[in-house]
Amino acid sequence: MPYRPEHDEVANPLRKGLRAKRVPGPCAVVIFGASGDLTMRKLFPALFALEALGELPGGFAVVGCANTPMASEEWRAKMREALSKHGRVKPESTPDGEALWERFAAGVHYVSGDFSDPRCFEKLKTVLEEVDRARGTRGNRLFYCATPPSAFPALLEGLKSAGMIAPPYSDNTTSVVIEKPFGRDAPSARALNELVHTVLDESQVFRIDHYLGKETVQNLLVFRFGNAIFEPVWNRAYIDHVQITAAEELGVERRGRYYDSAGVLRDMIQNHVLQLVTLTAMEPPVAFDADAMRDEKVKVLRAVRTNAEFVLGQYSAGAIGTSDVPAYRDEPDVAKDSRTETFAALKLYIDNWRWGGVPFYIRSGKRLPKRTTEIAVVFRPVAHALFGSSATQQNVLSVRVQPDEGISIRFNAKVPGESYRPRAVNMDFSYGAAFGGQAPEAYERLLLDALRGDQTLFTRSDEVQAAWRIVGDVLTSSAEKEPAPYESGSWGPREAHEMLARDGRRWRRL
Repeated sequence: MPYRPEHDEVANPLRKGLRAKRVPGPCAVVIFGASGDLTMRKLFPALFALEALGELPGGFAVVGCANTPMASEEWRAKMREALSKHGRVKPESTPDGEALWERFAAGVHYVSGDFSDPRCFEKLKTVLEEVDRARGTRGNRLFYCATPPSAFPALLEGLKSAGMIAPPYSDNTTSVVIEKPFGRDAPSARALNELVHTVLDESQVFRIDHYLGKETVQNLLVFRFGNAIFEPVWNRAYIDHVQITAAEELGVERRGRYYDSAGVLRDMIQNHVLQLVTLTAMEPPVAFDADAMRDEKVKVLRAVRTNAEFVLGQYSAGAIGTSDVPAYRDEPDVAKDSRTETFAALKLYIDNWRWGGVPFYIRSGKRLPKRTTEIAVVFRPVAHALFGSSATQQNVLSVRVQPDEGISIRFNAKVPGESYRPRAVNMDFSYGAAFGGQAPEAYERLLLDALRGDQTLFTRSDEVQAAWRIVGDVLTSSAEKEPAPYESGSWGPREAHEMLARDGRRWRRL
């Protein structure tokens, strides 16, 4: 179905005639790493979607910056092609889409240069001054670091030396968005934070984790804190354990060089998965604002017990569907003797009043049977087995983050007939069925929040440090260990299943 900007009014007549909430002020967005996959697949399509929805200001421009030599006309053409391939909103399937693209493209520019060369930033500064005059962006800047983490120091130093960082709370706003992973371990994250704070105020820093932009993840807050039937039982008195899974069907694809230096602990657990832990376990914030929200998330991470039990794995060759896939060590740009983990399962305890004694089992990996992310809250068995010891199943509340976003509750019901024979049934809420249409991409929400200066869905410096404390313990303990092998297309190594079996539990079938 072709995209229609007025879809919200069709789906919800109460929104008819209402203007978009708080359109950001004039701004030029600069994307460092503009020739990379993230820009083509996510960032540029998200900005164009925001333009189609009328969420961007009149004074707006996009300036790409990368080492690849290219003219602005060539980069515009590449971005137009990227919209057709990857965009949720495509010019060719949008009413007046081509005219919309022409207007948007008039503010799209490109600067090539080496980030270690001061001349790159001087050239960028000149282009931005021209953009201010032509597009009315008024000296406001949002710099997006869509680059490997190793480039962050050079970018920050270059921006500072070229005088492109405005003081906080001045007439001109400067914001810097930094992609994950933020550091490689606790010491490097601390050093990077110190560098960031020599250049920027914390109010100007937006450490992005795209999981926080997903509608289902945000809905977890409404689900918990907006419904009186759930919050009273959201604690150790009623909950047996929590399982969080972030599974990927694909291998490392073309990211072998990066992934072999990172692994699933740095790539997924330290950021995405621990963010899901914090939102599941946090206390109600005193207000729905950035500081109050992030205060509660940090408290959760600081309460996580160190020396967690864990299992690390690495995928071997196997068959997925109708094709054979290589072992991790046979992937391009991966060392033949690599010890990098492609799977991790951890058992965490949060030592506070709400969660004391409740295990949080988390796992993430590549080459698993399917792509899925789920939070499952498993409740304690009923106190008295009225219908027999094995007749009823434990109640489970599951939040599907991706794909098929929604929430499901498993409860026991009587099978029709004379006998009282219980059977587990599911009650499902699906985003697509309930609200219709296509949910916004995570990067759309996060980019718009960054343009507005809203840091609620971005991580703070102390939050990053607290997350690295948890993952750092595992990295240290596993430094000399060989990851356990698991067959591609399976749910990870045998040891991960044994970890739950020792507790009399098992991973959910997804």
